[in-house]
Amino acid sequence: MVKLALRNKSVGTKVTATEFDALERRAHAQKLTLSEWVRAELLNIKKDDGDEVLLGELLALRAILINLLFSLGKGESLTAEAMKELIERADRDKVNRAAGRRSDGGLSVRHAAAE
Repeated sequence: MVKLALRNKSVGTKVTATEFDALERRAHAQKLTLSEWVRAELLNIKKDDGDEVLLGELLALRAILINLLFSLGKGESLTAEAMKELIERADRDKVNRAAGRRSDGGLSVRHAAAE
């Protein structure tokens, strides 16, 4: 069994409440604790952002397709303006969706129908 190195040293800094909130949001967006996120940033440990971008684009396309098929299935016709709104909403939400789906590991129609 491999024994992990014990972390017994620390690095600290003072930040304002606003800065602290911003750091917590960034950590939470990557599904990390603040300590994990700060450590990764300080040590320049980066996740493969290419996967995140690709997943975001795929989920945006999926959201557009599901909403389009749902509308057409109900016999509704989509105007150019409605299609533009669908695309803009998918683009706006794709980063958050990708981060959420990577952490929960699943894609379901139930989630997409609510989008």
